[in-house]
Amino acid sequence: MRKYLVMAMRTPRFDSTVIEPHKQWLDAVRSRGQLVETGKFTDGSGGAYVLLAESLSAAQALVETDPIHTTGASEPTVYEWEITG
Repeated sequence: MRKYLVMAMRTPRFDSTVIEPHKQWLDAVRSRGQLVETGKFTDGSGGAYVLLAESLSAAQALVETDPIHTTGASEPTVYEWEITG
């Protein structure tokens, strides 16, 4: 499994009602052992999370099921992430 950093920046369509479904989605991904950590940006512009997946395409497919993506509330970008040092 590889690590993938997901940067999720809020769009003008952001609505706070998506937060709870997003948290439930994160909990489900965590329960499958695919979520390393999560966090929000203190300026309110979005947040990030780190996933474990077999490939970039698998990570992107998973992220596409996140309610913040499916509702258009945030625009997630997925990066393969290699920790050095």
